[in-house]
Amino acid sequence: MKINRWMAGLMIMLTGTMAQAGVTKESWGKTADGQPVEIYTLSNTHLTVRITTFGARVVAINAPDREGKIADVVLGYDSVAPYEADKGTYFGAIVGRYGNRIARGTFAIDGSTFHVPLNNGANALHGGTIGFDRKVWTAQTLANGVEMKLVSDDGDMGFPGQLTVHVRYLLEGSSLRIEYRSTTTKPTVVNVTNHSYFNLAGNGEGTILDDLVKIDAERYTPVDAGLIPTGELASVEGTPLDFRAAKAIGDRINQPFEQLTLARGYDHNFVLRGKPATGLHLAAEAYDPKSGRTLTVTTTEPGVQFYSGNFLDGTLTGKFGVRYAQRAGFCFETQHFPDSPNQPKFPTTLLRPGHELRSTTVFTFGVRK
Repeated sequence: MKINRWMAGLMIMLTGTMAQAGVTKESWGKTADGQPVEIYTLSNTHLTVRITTFGARVVAINAPDREGKIADVVLGYDSVAPYEADKGTYFGAIVGRYGNRIARGTFAIDGSTFHVPLNNGANALHGGTIGFDRKVWTAQTLANGVEMKLVSDDGDMGFPGQLTVHVRYLLEGSSLRIEYRSTTTKPTVVNVTNHSYFNLAGNGEGTILDDLVKIDAERYTPVDAGLIPTGELASVEGTPLDFRAAKAIGDRINQPFEQLTLARGYDHNFVLRGKPATGLHLAAEAYDPKSGRTLTVTTTEPGVQFYSGNFLDGTLTGKFGVRYAQRAGFCFETQHFPDSPNQPKFPTTLLRPGHELRSTTVFTFGVRK
């Protein structure tokens, strides 16, 4: 794995001069159409996190292993240009207005039908062809983090209402806390989440197949060939999607199970056991035996999409010149369920004027000796 000068300097900072938590801001170049992009560095004695205004995305999370060695544990790029060129992975981004899939890009509200541009076969994914991941957000420094803001115009990607979204990234000890807040001028649908890819061994350190994963869910939402939920809430019992006890990602990923075949691995929404919107509850845990690093995800959301990096194929060159092979990272996307606007039995994603949609997700990093 290649280490550039910035990474070497960061390692020195983490081991020496970072006694106090802090937030710094610097220019990070421009988009192809000339929009200035900034990057914010959040640091304390436990973690260093870098957030850019392009897509309000997580660029880096530097965390120690069981020996105290620091490594970047998320996938991504070294500059704005490759993020802008990559329209398929959503590395680290805030995705929306509707994260995950909407069948045929079509939904109805109060008798009116709306259409989102198709960008995933016959369906719309992560908000259409120009989602929130493609936008430059505005930012405000906070005492222990940064708040990103985006105003999505009425009719943006076919969605009704002017939607104002605030996303706060807060560094609290060994945790990165993400707080979401949305308001609208017309009834609309909203499902906003973060799309970071984790490799707890370190960016570029092989695949995630040996990582142990636990998901606090007894049910999941099966999908069809287009990865659209069928509407069923199926039991994980007796299937390769049973992660109620920790299992290695690679143990069952190639089993001849229809849901795995359709998704080329894990790319499924799990119905969490905790009660949404009543406080943080456990979503998932991961452990990398090689490094000892752990990740615990808590959320107020009713679901989590577990994605095993199935569509990475070695053609993308990421940070430090690393090529991202299939399953080089995994995602825990806390969310409402895919295609909820067309599934009346799923928790609603409808937001009306005069109401505020809030959610919180916390990623906590640790080690096992």
